[in-house]
Amino acid sequence: MSKKDNCGPLILAYLNEKNRPYSAQDVFCNLQKQHGLGKTAVVKAMELLALEGKIKEKTYGKQKIYFADQAQFKDVNDADLKAMDSELSELSAEAQALTQSCRQLDAELKELNSSLTTEEMISEIHQLKAECSGFRGRLQQIKSATNHVTPEEKEKVNKERSVYVKEWKKRKRLDEVGVETDEDCKVVVPSI
Repeated sequence: MSKKDNCGPLILAYLNEKNRPYSAQDVFCNLQKQHGLGKTAVVKAMELLALEGKIKEKTYGKQKIYFADQAQFKDVNDADLKAMDSELSELSAEAQALTQSCRQLDAELKELNSSLTTEEMISEIHQLKAECSGFRGRLQQIKSATNHVTPEEKEKVNKERSVYVKEWKKRKRLDEVGVETDEDCKVVVPSI
């Protein structure tokens, strides 16, 4: 069976399944990727199906629209339509909930992928414990040192510093007349 012979039943099945109007170009575009049908074959098959009465054809200006014969479908009452609408709304809500759940799981997956693995955490814990023990040893050395500075010694050093700073400022004022100032040499009073 060639593509030409297979084209008619394939198009008829497609139009009955979708149950909506299509132009020959639309049917060609939709079926060409899957079945490799040619545009001329699609147009001829649709015209033949319309002549046989299997599908209906309407002409709008230069364009022809084809659709499935509605007489072949059973009539649907209002109760069935309402049931379908409610089922559709339930399925839409379920799809939305699943989409939200999928987004949440994707975010959780990204978070888990960006966090450390168990092995990396264990190695980091060992490294931090070693660093902590080093700091504890250093703290112990500082606490056990006997050369602590007493408040009196600290006060004495601060007084000496203030005397020297005062003398430096006085000399600076006197030397402002000179060629080179401390600012030119970028001298700054040291702070404690």
